[in-house]
Amino acid sequence: MKFRKLGRTGFDVSDIGYGMWGMSGWSGSDDAESRSALQLSVDVGCNFFDTAWAYGEGKSDGFLGDALQANKSARLVAASKVPPKNRKWPASPKYSYEDCYPAEHVFSYADLIRQKLKVDCIDLLQFHVWDDSWAHEKSFAETVSKLKRDGVIRSFGISLNRWQPENGIAALRTGVVDVVQVVYNIFDQAPEDELFPVCKQLNVGVIARVPLDEGSLGGKFTAETTFPANDWRSTYFNPENLRATLERVERLKAILPESMTLPEMAIRFILSNPDVSTTIIGMRNPNHVRQNLMLSEAGPLPAELIQELRNHRWNRKLNMNKQS
Repeated sequence: MKFRKLGRTGFDVSDIGYGMWGMSGWSGSDDAESRSALQLSVDVGCNFFDTAWAYGEGKSDGFLGDALQANKSARLVAASKVPPKNRKWPASPKYSYEDCYPAEHVFSYADLIRQKLKVDCIDLLQFHVWDDSWAHEKSFAETVSKLKRDGVIRSFGISLNRWQPENGIAALRTGVVDVVQVVYNIFDQAPEDELFPVCKQLNVGVIARVPLDEGSLGGKFTAETTFPANDWRSTYFNPENLRATLERVERLKAILPESMTLPEMAIRFILSNPDVSTTIIGMRNPNHVRQNLMLSEAGPLPAELIQELRNHRWNRKLNMNKQS
């Protein structure tokens, strides 16, 4: 397993991290398998784990807390997220900062998350939604400063809206934000334009989420693929989006090098970018762990393949449905 600096946090994190939404918010998850997968990931060297209170109302945080307790000799880095008070995803300028993150709401959820993680201090606490119209709210900086001063958190981050990577740059420039989480994959290359250069300049850590486009870059979806109504992907992969996605996936398969799988190409595309600190992959069973974490050692893609993948960039507009 290879490691990278998580910006200015002082943490060295595995370049492939564990995304835990699928354990509590997706169909097909099994609690026993989830626990086994978590332990296997620790055993093979993964040390970065990203969860959120909204993933099962603390369920995924609880899974991670148990893993932390079971592996006290390993230095695992735990990241979680405070949900917005109004429970609206994604963030929007029509909501005020106080609608989403009043100080007492943040402090309350920080304590709940600490209890589930079974820790006194959270390595990385993030706001689960963000809009840059809030960047200069006095309460924002004061809240984060108090969390750090009181030893509740070690570092702070924000999770950006899907397809709005620039909607966080003002927050980064305040100096309050240590880490940013953003959708970045073969299709969603826009963070390279403005966000990543600012992160590099300010030494802000980058968590690349949705590396497999919610599963489409796994290469197994078909026109008949459906999800239960309570699975968020049933909304994301509506018939129109599924059809357009499958067309693009087929074009990627046409350029796939011999002996390389589509998920490998997708993950190694992200790892080829030195501006990325870690990419978090949803893994719900031990087989997922084995397949994905081994790619850390595979290294970057050939330059000519990366250049060809630039042609597969897909510029999309913000979807107001709930996102990770």
